[in-house]
Amino acid sequence: MLFGSAKQQTIQADDALPGRPAYSYRVPETHEVLGTPLQGPWPEGTQVLYVAMGCFWGAERIFWQLPGVVTTAAGYMGGFTPHPTYEEVCTGRTGHTEAVLVAFDPSTISAELLMATFWENHDPTQGNRQGNDVGTQYRSAVYWTTPDQEAAARDTREAFQGVLREHGHGDITTELRPASDAGAFYYAEAYHQQYLHKNPGGYCNHGPNGMSCPIGIVRQDQLPAQKDVLPPH
Repeated sequence: MLFGSAKQQTIQADDALPGRPAYSYRVPETHEVLGTPLQGPWPEGTQVLYVAMGCFWGAERIFWQLPGVVTTAAGYMGGFTPHPTYEEVCTGRTGHTEAVLVAFDPSTISAELLMATFWENHDPTQGNRQGNDVGTQYRSAVYWTTPDQEAAARDTREAFQGVLREHGHGDITTELRPASDAGAFYYAEAYHQQYLHKNPGGYCNHGPNGMSCPIGIVRQDQLPAQKDVLPPH
């Protein structure tokens, strides 16, 4: 993991790396777990929501387990550099966060449940970091594509902030904005896609953060490798 205060500084567009006009690597066509198209087309009525909650390996696995999710993908969003590479994103000089594309069937799963899953499986109060992962690429973010998703994001944020305060935690730092404002979602390299399916023992610091329990957020170094999506109720 990368450390250093420089990687926590938000970059401006004029200082971003130049990037390139197209991908410098091949993006897989099919989701390794769900068997669905990674880049579409998807069934009529499918919606897309983008979330960022630290390292995208564990974040992606959380969402592909949910019923009603059509496909997921790891990628880069919210920055300036066109078609960045992972190595470039890690420098903090592209402005992107590690994001997950969640394509879902709104008749089967609601935006509210997706957002509840988002809030309950990471610590949204840490700014440009998630646990020991430090840098702007690890910031928490939600980028919506419909008014209903926006309402779900804002309403659940307000509700979860109240839960955090009840347990003595700070303010949510999650970036909330429309996907049209955040910019393009760039698919990450093939080895990042469904990484924890291909590497079951791989690094993951995601899991229920304890907000369903009276003890509050569990420390990152106390979390087991994330297996279950939803916390016990």
